[in-house]
Amino acid sequence: MSQNYTQTNSLVGTQPYDVYQPTDSSKDQTNGSSNGHSNGAAVAQKRSPTVADAIANMMEDLGVSCAFGVNGGAMAGLWGSLSNSLLQVMNCRHEAGAAFAAAEAYFATGRPTVVFTTAGPGITNALTGLFAARGEGAKVILLSACTSSPQRGRWAIQETSSHTLPTEGIFTSGTLFNYATTVESGAQLPQIFRKLALGLSQPGAFVAHLSIPTAVQTSPLDRMPLFQGMDCSLVVPHTEAIVKCTQLLSEGPFAIWVGFGARGAAEEILQLAERTGAAVICSPRGKGIFPEDHPQFVGVTGLGGHGSVMTYMQQQTPLRTLVLGTRLSEPTSFWNEALVPPGGFVHVDIDPTVPGVAYPEAETFAIQSDIKAFLQALLQHDEHLASASVTALSLPRPEGQTIQPGSDSPVRPEVLMEAIQKVIIDGTDAIVMAECGNSFLWSTHLLRFANANRYRISTGVGAMGHAAAGVIGAAAARNGKAVAIVGDGAMLMNNEISTAVKYEIPAVWIVLNDARYNMSHQGMEMLGLKGADASIPQADFAAIAHAMGAEGIRINKEMDLFSALEQAMVATGPIVIDVVINPDRRAPSKGRNAGLASQGVKSTPAQKTELHVSFPQVSFPNA
Repeated sequence: MSQNYTQTNSLVGTQPYDVYQPTDSSKDQTNGSSNGHSNGAAVAQKRSPTVADAIANMMEDLGVSCAFGVNGGAMAGLWGSLSNSLLQVMNCRHEAGAAFAAAEAYFATGRPTVVFTTAGPGITNALTGLFAARGEGAKVILLSACTSSPQRGRWAIQETSSHTLPTEGIFTSGTLFNYATTVESGAQLPQIFRKLALGLSQPGAFVAHLSIPTAVQTSPLDRMPLFQGMDCSLVVPHTEAIVKCTQLLSEGPFAIWVGFGARGAAEEILQLAERTGAAVICSPRGKGIFPEDHPQFVGVTGLGGHGSVMTYMQQQTPLRTLVLGTRLSEPTSFWNEALVPPGGFVHVDIDPTVPGVAYPEAETFAIQSDIKAFLQALLQHDEHLASASVTALSLPRPEGQTIQPGSDSPVRPEVLMEAIQKVIIDGTDAIVMAECGNSFLWSTHLLRFANANRYRISTGVGAMGHAAAGVIGAAAARNGKAVAIVGDGAMLMNNEISTAVKYEIPAVWIVLNDARYNMSHQGMEMLGLKGADASIPQADFAAIAHAMGAEGIRINKEMDLFSALEQAMVATGPIVIDVVINPDRRAPSKGRNAGLASQGVKSTPAQKTELHVSFPQVSFPNA
């Protein structure tokens, strides 16, 4: 295997990322958040500024516009300062929901976000959402309270110290936090700001944790610290790497495999594909970066993907595949060797540790670069690629399902997806996100997007409740519609309907209500494993929504779908569409059971034929 990594120096002060630059003029503005307070600078004029005031000021200078969290006594000083800042501060019902909302607010706007928590369980409750934020590539800063130094080790209420929580990983930089520190003095803040600014200026995920002891939050400062901005250059490919890449791709037909990391380069990907005739496939998170209605789009790979991809690889095998911004992880590829072309991969990623990991035996020419910068350089050499391109006369297309309209009750999931496509995707600009489980499978397989950054799913952590809570972050941050397609299990686990009601957030929940953890139920059935009970009592989510102060519509018949969805998209506040679906319709997947079998999960002999790629397969929990 050949691996050739190229690097450029990451320089400070050459190419600014405007969102992270200080905005001194903003200090004279009034608060734009829904809490209606005046800004922190005005408050600070009446008294000496505190460390908490300075931290709120720091968040403004870093470009943060939204903060999500749950209040508590240990962080009262910090909560007060945030509430009197320019940030839009939203008090959620659970810290995990706040963290999911913060991650999706980042993806909706590209601006870093804040999660705030009190001590003890406030921090630990948020960890799953923060873990997901880092895995998804978000930029989120956790501001938490911890026990003041004199009280540590004395069993303070919700004591948060090395006596009660593991220091490594929670309060230090590592696998969970890119940067973490405890603020013991206001004198630390300028250097903390520089580290945060540098981290936020880098491409990819940046999840940080500032833990501020309760007493330190309200300690006075002689003056507000000066926070100086920092710029960082893009990582661009060496000329030699572009020349080598051009040579490899000119040796024969190639495909383009698009991942979520390429979402900022949609225009360049379209140009490259159309100039060369290359077939395009994408990861589940990469849906819409290349228009799914384009004749060169072959399909989605991995979980919830399309059999058309395998048809293409078998019948019109490319010599190489240009991989852009995807780890080729299990949900994206199932590590299926049939997806490896004879000449291997040209793999471009901002993270030099990514190429060559998913398929260690495949020939891989690796390039570390920002995807957009790489493609812009490659397009300058496209005349060398054109001679090797293939004008696809009959590229396979993602399979569709012909469903006859009817008045079925309960509702068939396929019919629900068709209605979502026509009313929400084709008729509005709303962000659409799908929860893990069968919601993910139905949505990824059947919905079609022609634009980047409209579809959000989690294929890393895949936590239940991510979309159910995250939808409020996306809707609030963009001040527009966001739609979550969720299962009843996830909706019962974690939703933020009450938060959306309080702040009049125009979020829409579409609940696939089948009284089951149906991915688990169907997966166990397909694998021939008996005895496990995945049923749950059927809840009335429309009634729950009404009880919380939101709108709610319960749908039992297919004929009522369109009117309900149209009503949801014109609603000015939060609304829940509770759809009672047919639990026996098998969700589409192309390989999860085979992946489980390779890890030692055995199916019964009668079920083994279901593992062949030519058959639609039912998935099983991605855990």
